Amino acid sequence: MKPLIYNVTIKVNHAIQSDWLRWMQEEHMNEVVATGCFSHARLLHLIESDDAEGATYAAQYEAPDRAHYDRYIQEYAEGMRKKGFDRWGGGFIAFLTIMQVI
Repeated sequence: MKPLIYNVTIKVNHAIQSDWLRWMQEEHMNEVVATGCFSHARLLHLIESDDAEGATYAAQYEAPDRAHYDRYIQEYAEGMRKKGFDRWGGGFIAFLTIMQVI
């Protein structure tokens, strides 16, 4: 089986960017990996995007297979998203994709 990448592209309002970035790197991404559904994660900054309304980032989480990803979606995803929205409200928007490593 080939690993899957769960990609979350996020546009973050400038007003919360510093705090949001610290939260992602120090708390949220570690908590997602700690579910055991992903082997590791990385955060990328999109450098060729329109940053007028906020910076754009991509958080990528690698799952060893579809079963691990599905377990995350079924058991953890809603709660993880809620934590972000409870903390940051409408300060960001996210777009989710799943990709298979070739």
